[in-house]
Amino acid sequence: MQYVTPDLCDAYPYVHVVEPMFSNFGGRDSFGGQIVTIKCFEDNSLVKEQVELDGRGKVLVVDGGGSLRRALLGDMLAEKAAKNGWEGILVYGCIRDVDVIAQTDLGVQALASHPMKTEKRGLGDLNVEVTFGGVTFRPGEYLYADNNGVIVSPDALAMPE
Repeated sequence: MQYVTPDLCDAYPYVHVVEPMFSNFGGRDSFGGQIVTIKCFEDNSLVKEQVELDGRGKVLVVDGGGSLRRALLGDMLAEKAAKNGWEGILVYGCIRDVDVIAQTDLGVQALASHPMKTEKRGLGDLNVEVTFGGVTFRPGEYLYADNNGVIVSPDALAMPE
């Protein structure tokens, strides 16, 4: 499904708009779905676990604390997410392998790219409220993203006619 966030903002003025800080790295220009959250810092163990699960209709929101020192998503995890039906991944942090991710059928937005992988120490929290960019992301709510920005809604949204 193609989402246009300006049209969604016009039709649903109650949505929350995330501060503009993300760049689009994925093979999909837009994505949307029900939010699953991860809070982690320079450890993508939980990201690896989640992308191995069925992600149809879901968006993974990864609060990496805004770290610009390690990549929380790379090509192998992005390809696994696409294979398992995830709509997209929003990373408040860095990703790597951007050329491959750009060719992957997955929405991916992040702050930047960084070539260094994380240490896997098994640290992090799953499905907790996370806040960044002026918005609180709650598991079960909905996120929509395109090249214009990222919005969050308590309810699923339909594109206006």
